[in-house]
Amino acid sequence: MTTDLVSFVSRETLFVVAYVCAPVLGIALVVGLAVGIFQAITSIQEMTLTFIPKILAVGIVLLILTNWFLDLLVNYTELIFSEISKM
Repeated sequence: MTTDLVSFVSRETLFVVAYVCAPVLGIALVVGLAVGIFQAITSIQEMTLTFIPKILAVGIVLLILTNWFLDLLVNYTELIFSEISKM
């Protein structure tokens, strides 16, 4: 196993993780900020109010992007297996 192969696989792994996590974390961030601003404007100090909108938003994003996530992970798995066969 060469250092080029290790760096290539490591880079691809980080990109796949970022591509899968970024939409989910981004939506959770946006919804959390929106609920936080709403709470600040209305002076509602309920800490559990942020959980339900975040859970719903993340669930919807996961349902919408599941096919893309699956395609990305299958392509990554095929890439890894092809690189393993070259060793």
